[in-house]
Amino acid sequence: QVQLLESGGGLVQTGGSLRLSCAASGRSIRGYTMGWFRQAPGKEREFVALIGRNVGTEYADSVKGRFTISRDTAKNTVYLQMNNVKPEDTAVYYCAVRNDGTWGNWGKGTLVTVSS
Repeated sequence: QVQLLESGGGLVQTGGSLRLSCAASGRSIRGYTMGWFRQAPGKEREFVALIGRNVGTEYADSVKGRFTISRDTAKNTVYLQMNNVKPEDTAVYYCAVRNDGTWGNWGKGTLVTVSS
């Protein structure tokens, strides 16, 4: 069973940058698609980005061109580089594993707050 631990959140000004990390333990995530999601106050959790086992990526339109997802197999970690952040990026960010088409093994999340 994979356990995921997100970190790197915090307070950042509009236009700034932040890098989130998702460290996996328990087993290797090498062969899995990994994703980042976020949930803003009062809203549903939404997809942000994913990276496949062959490092193909997909992004939500709202973050395309600003966020970059990557993975370090040796460190069993997935990253989300957030650039040119906006107040609407304020949310708790979660990472997850996709297994048999279903997202799971959710971490506890890390809070990102963007000040205007």
